[in-house]
Amino acid sequence: MKIGVTATGKDLESQMDPRFGRCAYFILVDPDTEEFEAVDNPGVSAGGGAGIQAAQAFIKQGAEALITGYCGPNAFDVLAAGGIKIYQASEMSVREVLNHYKKGELKEISTPGKANRGKGSR
Repeated sequence: MKIGVTATGKDLESQMDPRFGRCAYFILVDPDTEEFEAVDNPGVSAGGGAGIQAAQAFIKQGAEALITGYCGPNAFDVLAAGGIKIYQASEMSVREVLNHYKKGELKEISTPGKANRGKGSR
């Protein structure tokens, strides 16, 4: 199993980025082994449609779940159609987010929108 975390940097010590569509990287990680890779998010520099571009790129990575702070409606729809479970976390390191995920402490996001914004989200 592989999950993805939106991140500001390329390793597990990087901060989780609360934005999905315009995060710098997706950290793709196996929660059991903690083996990971950082993937550039093509949505970060998009003039428009960043969420959709990011969602399409994320689905292609083969992850089963996404952890982020906020997921807008367009990205949410694409991810949901792709069978991706979306979880919400507050800003902390990717490693801390991963630990909360393993303990089952993250809330699954069932609808897009402002009600799902995490601490510090934009």
